[in-house]
Amino acid sequence: MGAMKVTDTNLQGVHIVQNTVLGDTRGSFTRWFCPKELSKILGDRSIKQINHSVTQKKGSIRGMHFQKSPHAEMKFVRCIRGRVLDVALDLRAGSKTFLQYHAEELSPDKNKMLVIPEGCAHGFQLLEDNTEILYLHTGFYEPSSEGGVRYDDPLTVIKWPLPVADISDRDANYPLLDKAFKGF
Repeated sequence: MGAMKVTDTNLQGVHIVQNTVLGDTRGSFTRWFCPKELSKILGDRSIKQINHSVTQKKGSIRGMHFQKSPHAEMKFVRCIRGRVLDVALDLRAGSKTFLQYHAEELSPDKNKMLVIPEGCAHGFQLLEDNTEILYLHTGFYEPSSEGGVRYDDPLTVIKWPLPVADISDRDANYPLLDKAFKGF
């Protein structure tokens, strides 16, 4: 039996990876990442960067962020403390699910991660105080390629479960998408 079960979502290329937890009287063991087991979705990409975020206040939102080509990246996102609603938003030109999103609750006890491909924006809202997220990226951060979509853009209609408790000025002030926006 594999230690990682990959499930597709409503968005092409967005996957949920459920981890097998092995336990005994000492505690538990879980494999969090394995390029061999994830080769079908990872392809010839490799992890270039691992980031960790700590957010303190329930209801806070981070996102919706992305990197534009040629620095677009796939992300593997896991909540290692607390709980979040993690969101992938499809911004891919010509995609059947363009401007649709997938939301997944992540927490340590759920033992899963969300895989977000290139061309999708990513963000999350804290469902508990003092939450930590671990991100694995297939690309290096490049400030000149960074972009974002406003969390409350009327073209995306993301249903955040809580009122916004805190958000950065940058995230709150991304320009709204224009109806003529065709994606990346």
